[in-house]
Order: sequence, then structure tokens, then C-alpha cells
Amino acid sequence: MAASIRLRRLGALAAIAGGVHYTIITNPSVASSDRGTGGAVPAFADFKQKIADPFSAVPSRAVQEAALIGSSTANPLDILVIGGGATGCGVALDAATRGLRVGLVEREDFSSGTSSRSTKLIHGGVRYLEKAVFNLDYGQLKLVFHALEERKQVIDNAPHLCNALPCMTPCFSWFEVVYYWMGLKMYDLVAGRHLLHLSRYYSAKESTELFPTLATKGKDRSLKGTVVYYDGQMNDSRLNVSLACTASLAGAAILNHSEMISFLTDEGTGRIIGARIRNNLSGKEFDTYAKVIVNAAGPFCDSVRTMADKDAKPIICPSSGVHIVLPDYYSPEGMGLIVPKTKDGRVVFMLPWLGRTVAGTTDSNTDITMLPEPHEDEIQFILDAISDYLNVKVRRMDVLSAWSGIRPLATDPRAKNTENISRDHVVCEDFPGLVTITGGKWTTYRSMAEDAVDAAIDSGKLSPTNKCMTYNLQLIGGDGWDPASFTILAQQYTRMKKSYGGKIVPGAMDTAVAKHLSHAYGTLAERVAIIAQATLPILYLLPYLNESLGKRLAHGYPILEAEVAYCARHEYCESAVDFIARRSRLAFLDTDAARRAVPRIVQILAAEHGWDKSRQKQEMHKTKEFLETFKSSRNAQFYDGKHN
Repeated sequence: MAASIRLRRLGALAAIAGGVHYTIITNPSVASSDRGTGGAVPAFADFKQKIADPFSAVPSRAVQEAALIGSSTANPLDILVIGGGATGCGVALDAATRGLRVGLVEREDFSSGTSSRSTKLIHGGVRYLEKAVFNLDYGQLKLVFHALEERKQVIDNAPHLCNALPCMTPCFSWFEVVYYWMGLKMYDLVAGRHLLHLSRYYSAKESTELFPTLATKGKDRSLKGTVVYYDGQMNDSRLNVSLACTASLAGAAILNHSEMISFLTDEGTGRIIGARIRNNLSGKEFDTYAKVIVNAAGPFCDSVRTMADKDAKPIICPSSGVHIVLPDYYSPEGMGLIVPKTKDGRVVFMLPWLGRTVAGTTDSNTDITMLPEPHEDEIQFILDAISDYLNVKVRRMDVLSAWSGIRPLATDPRAKNTENISRDHVVCEDFPGLVTITGGKWTTYRSMAEDAVDAAIDSGKLSPTNKCMTYNLQLIGGDGWDPASFTILAQQYTRMKKSYGGKIVPGAMDTAVAKHLSHAYGTLAERVAIIAQATLPILYLLPYLNESLGKRLAHGYPILEAEVAYCARHEYCESAVDFIARRSRLAFLDTDAARRAVPRIVQILAAEHGWDKSRQKQEMHKTKEFLETFKSSRNAQFYDGKHN
């Protein structure tokens, strides 16, 4: 009996992996005029069941576009979101689970901007706590309380994509030991029931056992010990894509690679009632009507605001944050290093991330561009900063990837004094029908979305059927996942791949690949394993699934060719850049490895989407241009310096 159930389940998974959609939620929400207090709209439990259902599949791109086109002045959407970053997708999910009719358009791809270029930390803000104490600033303290609560919820809602990470703070004087120990114990206290793990002190000897590359001696100083505390870490763009797919399953009509080109306004009142949208893949233009537009365009939110009012006062002060990726031997697995204040007063960190080490960061004024690039002096600054704390030679040639992200620091347009730029978020409606949400940080995306939806409900006099339900809502792939889930993949699946002689042979689903799939896709990892090739009995029953996509895309990385096909079918992956940057993280982990993998990625996507030779050539060119903005050792401009 158990075997037959298992067989049926694998058969269903195989059908889904092959592109058959078993459960498609095209429009679970109803028009505002049809709502009542009864059961006209599916209850929240139904939403959770659909999101947790391993056989659910997101609606196709054509279905999503049709839902946006189908709106009208007589039957508008409740909310149209502009921007598919963490905040925008969070708004779409929040509104959809409140029973509202929601649409979302994103000019590039989900998480293509700031949301994929973060520090990868889910943090409460140790520095904000320090400011709160020394400046007796209750506002800063409230920020820390709130961020620590949200930190725990982000981890709980996507446990496969987020984890608690111990972070080591080196102390080179006994004063620093006492200062950091007391400060981080206060951090624990403020976290309260949302605490991840208790901080603690380690001696110099214990510290070097935990972090072997940590320097114990430097210029006129010696290590006295370290204080280790815990914050969260995430795979940021995959978390963003999961938000988008979860919102889609909850009923939101989301469309990436679609740009808002102008607003539609009511001739009588002047209120914004919709937007003109252009599908950047097909070139098709159409109108989408909505009672409220939510501007969640991140660093570009001012350009959206000026489309409504050319005299709109700017609220964004863009800041550039540069990060570099180094080989794994720079930091041990499962332990980060954070220096709250370097000799020039900046924060520097090194964190293990997806089998490599990410280090950063900078904080400097910048211009807003679509593809920001790190400057060589910023990369050299990071190398110089971390070299003071390591006993290994820090080399520029070890930089596997370097990227720049734009932080949308915000000022409140209603504030009289704009000298202080806020790290908190700002919600405003400075033009009728257009609600703007900006600022904040990844950690608080959920509460930012909640505030934006609340403002949209007030603006459009909307009638949600539920209050905000996202606090305890697990994202797609998270329900039922646990850290040992990878063992199912390792034990019950094989990877089919072509040998050098062209023969298709089974290979082991090794532990590294199984863990990678489990953490990237959660409980949906078996769908990818089916494509990579399922267990031999299933191959015997379903030989047409033999796509031989079980090979790794790049040497040294556990990313499979099967993931390209899966993401094209089930995660709205529409370009090679979408895959190397946001579905997998290969561009961020190793730019040169990503460059070598591009031809095969384009080949698989061409088969999935039916691209002709011209489109394939275009994809190769666009991807090459994109990767040029990541400054690995290969495409760097080397300067004379101590890190060469």
C-alpha cells in the first residue's frame, strides 16, 4: 500500500516536472462587489493548503498576463504593485492573502535589483542598538525590537532558505571584551522570545579553533578573545522568487519582464486608476486598471513618482554597497566574522555563504543605474580591511565575484527636517491613488508590505476579507521541510547524464547536490530530482522523462542542468541572466564559472521556451554584458597594491 502511494506521488511529481499543471489557481479572489462576510473568498486555511500542496503549480505567464489585461474600469484590480523586489512581492502576497485582487509587474526579473545584492544577513541591527543606548533614542530601540521579531519570522517562514548564523567579533583589548560582551548580551535581552541562540565569550585559543584563519597578533595588539552572537542568513534572491511564486499561488497575477510606461488617470478627479504596461519580452502593450497603485520600485521609486507628478520631491538617497566573494578557505563553514568598527570607523565582515565566503561592505553615495558596478578601489578597501584580521595572504586574484547594490535610503517627504536619512521605511501617498513604500531593509520586508497594504486599503477604500495573515505564513517549499530532508533525495534518486561516449548513464545523487537542492527548493526539491532523473522504477515506467539533465552546470558547484528546466517551467525564469543571478547564484558565487555555463543554460532555455537562433544569440550577448559588471579577477583592472 505504501509503495503504491509512493508510486502515485512520484508519478504526479513526474507529470509536474514535465510541465503538466495539476493545481492552477487562476483567480481565487473575487471582485470587491462580490465579497461578503461569508465564505465567498477561500479561507486562510485554504490559502495555506494550496501553498503547502506539493502538487500545486504556479499559473503560466500567459495566464498571468491575461489576468492583468482582463481588468477594466468597471472591474479593476484592487491593487497593482510596481516592482518585484522583496517589498513588492511581499505586498502582493500580503494583499492576496487578505482576499484582494492583486497584480504585480516588474521591469526586469524578481529580485533583479537591490534585493539580490544584499549582505545576505537577516539582522536586528546591533549598531542601531548601540545608538539607542548612547543617544538615549527610544525610536532606534523600537527599530531593533521590531527587526529582531521580524528576523525570527523570516527564518521560520522560509526555513530552507534561511538559517541562524554565529558571528564572531574579535576583541584586541579587555575593554573590548567587556564592551562587546555587555552589548551583545543586551542584544539577546532585547530579542527576548525571538532569540536565536545566546551569545558567549570565547578565549583566544578557543576562537582560533573555531575560526582557524583569524589572526591572533597584529600591529601592537594581540587577540584577547571573541564574543560570538547569532543573526540570520538567507539566500536573498531565492527567497524573493519564493515570495513571488507564493503570491502567485495565493491568487496574485504577477508578471516579470513587464514595464509600467505611464499612468492612467481619471479625467474628472485626476486620481490614478491604472497603468499602461509593456511586456518587454513580446513588445505587447496593454492597460491594467486598479483602485490603488503601490510603488515598490526600490531605488527607482522616485522615477515612478515623477511619472505621476513631475514636480515630486525626491525621497531616495542612494547608497552603494559593494561585496566580494572569496574561496571557502577564508572562513570556516558555519561561522562568520564581523568587526563592528575598523580603524576608519566602518563595519567589515566575512561570512560563509553557499560554500564560499562573502566579504564587505562599503557605504558610499552613488548614482542610480540598472547595473551598478563595483569600483576597483572599493574592492581593494574590502581586501585591505579583512587582511588586518586574517593570518592568510589576502589576494586580489582570489576574488571570484564582486558586485555592487544600491540601498534605497529614504527621507519622509512629509518631514520638515530631512537632514537625517532613515534606515526605517517610509510609506506615503503624495499623489491620489499612488502609495509609495521605500527604505527599510530585507529583514523587515514583511511588515513593510503590511504597512503598504494598510495604506492602500485606506486610499482605495478597499474591503479585504481578512486581516494581515503573513506573520505565520510559510512560503512555498517551507511547509514540512527539515534539515534532514536532503536524505530522501540522496537515497531515492539518481542523476542521469551523458557519458563522454554519448551514452546516458545513472550517477549518484551525491550529498552536496542533495543538500543544495533541498535548501534551494525545500519540499519541492523532488520535482527537480525527477527532471534530473527519478528512481529507476520510475524511469522504467516513464522513459520519456529521460532528458539527461542530471549533470552539474559548473565544475565545483552542485547546481544541476535540471534546475534550468525546472525554473523555466515553475519559477518564471525567462532568460539566462534570470537563472545565473536569481534562480541559482552562480554569477554571485563565481563569475567565471557562470560565464562557462552560459552556453548550456541558453541551450536548455531555448528548448523550454522555443527560442530561435536569433534569440539564443541575443541571450548570449546580454548575459556577457551582465557578467562584465561583476568584477572577478579575470575582468578586473589591476592596480599596484599589496593584494596583487
